[in-house]
Amino acid sequence: MIYTLTLNPAADLELQIDEFAFDSVSRANHSRLDCGGKGFNVSRMLKNLGVTSTAMGFIGGFTGQRLASELSKMDIKSQFTQIAGETRTNVTVVEAGNKRHIKVNEAGPEVSPEELKSLVDQVKQNLHAGDWWVLGGSLLKGVRANFYAELITLIENAGAHAVLDTSGEALREGILAQPSLVKPNLDEAQELLGLSSEELKQTQGWTQALLAMGPKNLVVSLGKKGALMANEQQCAEFTSPSIVEANPIGAGDSMVAGLVWRLSLGESLAQALPYGLACGAASASRQGTDLGSLDQVEQLRKEIN
Repeated sequence: MIYTLTLNPAADLELQIDEFAFDSVSRANHSRLDCGGKGFNVSRMLKNLGVTSTAMGFIGGFTGQRLASELSKMDIKSQFTQIAGETRTNVTVVEAGNKRHIKVNEAGPEVSPEELKSLVDQVKQNLHAGDWWVLGGSLLKGVRANFYAELITLIENAGAHAVLDTSGEALREGILAQPSLVKPNLDEAQELLGLSSEELKQTQGWTQALLAMGPKNLVVSLGKKGALMANEQQCAEFTSPSIVEANPIGAGDSMVAGLVWRLSLGESLAQALPYGLACGAASASRQGTDLGSLDQVEQLRKEIN
């Protein structure tokens, strides 16, 4: 089983306008509302791949109920922890032709110690050896920086596998708990190592320095260029397939979905990463917040070196 945990989910509202005109009123000619948040995006992509997952996390208020309803309509299983606060709404404004976009994310509600404990109890009830857990996204107010680290320890000690995709102090604390896989981007990798972009280019073995911090496997997203993978056995770089980019939002989460899909089947990281990159590219080629299809992924995977 694959579980996705989204502490700070969102309703993702996309508005399309003809062109940006600041200090004036713009009218949307198209709008779309989707279930957002890293874990939800992973579950949505897994559904497109024909893979079952269970979405977990905090939801609250009218927006939270709407997210739960939308996931149910997509036939995605869920086990949510109810909170008193209102689930956030993130807004993306896209210029026609997808030339440019602006994305504004709300911070999200605050959770109480009791609500936090309730979620941990739900995680404990679902722990089984061999399962995969995707822990992704930002932390809510009231959630301590080492919370992902605590969950990773629970998951890994149960014989399951934790995949961490977050940033900042939550990422730094989380990798120390030795997750099965961590997926920073290049900027996050630099921050973890305390190096500038130029210093990173001149540093030999920086992927091994990241592995020494704790994670068993490492994938560093390089954006349109592809990704690096590293573990004790090997280090390799894979190039992304060529696409006409429509909207990159959600591509990184789709990449995680592809990775977890193949890893859960028993494949190695080197075997799984081409699928991850194909999933990311497929989603980036889609209009709006739509995610890639299995047919697209299979075709794009063949182009990856």
